[in-house]
Amino acid sequence: MKKSKLFFIIIIIVALTSFLTFTVTNIVQIRYDSKILIPIETYENLKHIELKYEKAERLEKFISENFYEDISDEVIEDGVLYGLFDSLDDPYSVYMNQKEFKEFNEQSNGSYGGIGIIVTASKGDFITIVSPIEDTPGERAGLKSGDKIIEANGIRVFSSEIDKAIDIMKGEPNTEVKLKIKRDEETFDVNITREIIVLKSVKSRIVDDKYGYIRITMFDSKVSEEFENNLQNLLDQNIEGLVIDLRNNPGGSLYEVIKIADRLLDEQMIVYTENRAGHKEEYTSDDKKLNIPITVLVNEGSASASEILTAAIQDTDSGTIIGTTTFGKGIVQSVIPLQDGSGIKLTTSQYFTPNGKCIHGIGIEPNIVIEMPDEYYEIEDPTDEDDIQLQKAIEVLNEN
Repeated sequence: MKKSKLFFIIIIIVALTSFLTFTVTNIVQIRYDSKILIPIETYENLKHIELKYEKAERLEKFISENFYEDISDEVIEDGVLYGLFDSLDDPYSVYMNQKEFKEFNEQSNGSYGGIGIIVTASKGDFITIVSPIEDTPGERAGLKSGDKIIEANGIRVFSSEIDKAIDIMKGEPNTEVKLKIKRDEETFDVNITREIIVLKSVKSRIVDDKYGYIRITMFDSKVSEEFENNLQNLLDQNIEGLVIDLRNNPGGSLYEVIKIADRLLDEQMIVYTENRAGHKEEYTSDDKKLNIPITVLVNEGSASASEILTAAIQDTDSGTIIGTTTFGKGIVQSVIPLQDGSGIKLTTSQYFTPNGKCIHGIGIEPNIVIEMPDEYYEIEDPTDEDDIQLQKAIEVLNEN
């Protein structure tokens, strides 16, 4: 039977790892009478793979011949790869085709057309908002961390189709998208006009005349450099303490947050990761500490890298955490580009705080718990005095 392209894709994907386990002497090939001789171990391995994926091969052939519409090889090939990652039952591990991977990199690098929200797949087949990005249409429309997106432009969306939902929400500036949102027991519609979303990762200013305030909106690829520049500017103004605002910060680069933690903390453990084989990788800071009091603001939209920095400060009593319990994302993804322009994101390890805690699905409870009142979000132009969490941070600095 003639083998389809799909079969050879499966062979390549699965067999590649197996081939890498052979030593050089085991994979020597000998050309003989227009044939290539391979070791018996390699032949048996290939035969096993062929038998293992025979069902997939038959089904692909049946679909190609009997589906009521024409379907391209590319769609089927992508479907196999999407299914491979779907089988992991991990919303953070995904295959991205060329278009999706390009858009992922554009968003990570800070500029795209959309409404400015970070979403994740969650239990119950819901798409959940991790956080709205500061000063974007999503935030101005009143979307909150924990909101669930039920429909986008009248189309029912599910966590299993999160990329489809993201595609609907992205688009040209000055065009509108309509979302149906579920918040607790309430369901409502909201119309949002898209804009070019330009992510400014770090903002800073002086508060209460003597303290520095740094807001980190996302740990992107340049955030540690921006943080250092903003921090030095504040230090040049002789600040007596520092407020770090991580509220609604969905996370980002592990390596960037390590650099920031190293700038702030004494010689200590920042975080360690552990994979399924038990291999640990530790990240530590040097003895160059920022010698002023620190407070950190967090909420339910503070996730991933934000929680790494929060836990590193809290576990070692290097500052005071103020706000509400964080999101609870304690796993690490590796982003791997593939040769054809597609890419994958795969959860490869868990991370643990300096005290050995895994906060995945749990979050971090602040030292001082303060809920923001609903009325705050209804204020058209809130001031520092309206922000009771910030006021508490200033009060704690005053006590040091």
